[in-house]
Amino acid sequence: MTSILVTGGAGYIGSACCRQLLEKGYRVTVVDDLSTGHAEAVPSGVSLHRIDIGDSDSLAAILSTSEIDAVFHFAAKALIPESVMNPGVFFDVNVARGIAMLETLRSHGIRKVVFSSTAAVYGTPTIVPIPEDHSKDPINSYGESKLVFERILQWYAAAYGWSVVAFRYFNACGGASDWGERHEPETHIIPLLLQTASGRRPIFEIHGTDYPTPDGTCLRDYVHVVDIAEAHLLALQKMDGSGFHAYNIGTGRSHSVKEICQAAESITKQKIHVRAGQRRPGDPSVLCASPKKLMDEFCWAPKHSDLDEIIAGAWEWEQTQCSKLVARP
Repeated sequence: MTSILVTGGAGYIGSACCRQLLEKGYRVTVVDDLSTGHAEAVPSGVSLHRIDIGDSDSLAAILSTSEIDAVFHFAAKALIPESVMNPGVFFDVNVARGIAMLETLRSHGIRKVVFSSTAAVYGTPTIVPIPEDHSKDPINSYGESKLVFERILQWYAAAYGWSVVAFRYFNACGGASDWGERHEPETHIIPLLLQTASGRRPIFEIHGTDYPTPDGTCLRDYVHVVDIAEAHLLALQKMDGSGFHAYNIGTGRSHSVKEICQAAESITKQKIHVRAGQRRPGDPSVLCASPKKLMDEFCWAPKHSDLDEIIAGAWEWEQTQCSKLVARP
């Protein structure tokens, strides 16, 4: 049985990938410091170790008792506004501790890595949809830290014969009654909108209505986290040889913030209170993927990324959270 180490496996995307791996018969081990993840998000049957990826001794102890075939690396700092205000911690966690992890993996003979990268490596695009060979000019330290780590992985692949796949996510979203997004603080549009629809928040604020887009709000490519997880499993079938390969994970379609607001009202059948606010630092006006390379090479398709399906599943999760709050004494 193939065994996968998942860093950050208690997080939103990491735990979704754990579920997919288990369903396909893989053995899964998670390392997560639980600074932003949740232990209860890790599926039953998965071994969870609460450690920092930069803790070489603790990670080595796990690897010494486990036969790991490949690593899915999700663990990272990811809040873009925070990355603009406090870049040092992003380079510490996403780069410095990541290098410590890579060296521990190397000392244990592990040479297959699937890396959770980001569309933020591109910065403000000059071509839309964005192809993988687009210029890389991040406008926040989050994107820069991910780009630096991509380049580090390229060197590892070249020097040590590693097989590396880097997935540049666009907007990951979606959920179901028993799983979904849970961030503190929450900054993602769909959970924020749905928390407003359910009454957990008084108002939803649009961060900027003066962008050079048709309705003045940012355009984003929304992809269901289950489709993201499926791409990761397909990557495992493409890692026989050495080398570094980067792929976008997106749909090739973009929706504006105002479109998402309208869709959320339609799905929830609730009037959502919205107000216009100022732009957030580090937000490009448009991010939309060209997923052609992933589709062509992996036969991947975004089967679950219809906007209504995304919001309907996320709404189920929000209702579950509300039920839990009501049930508390």
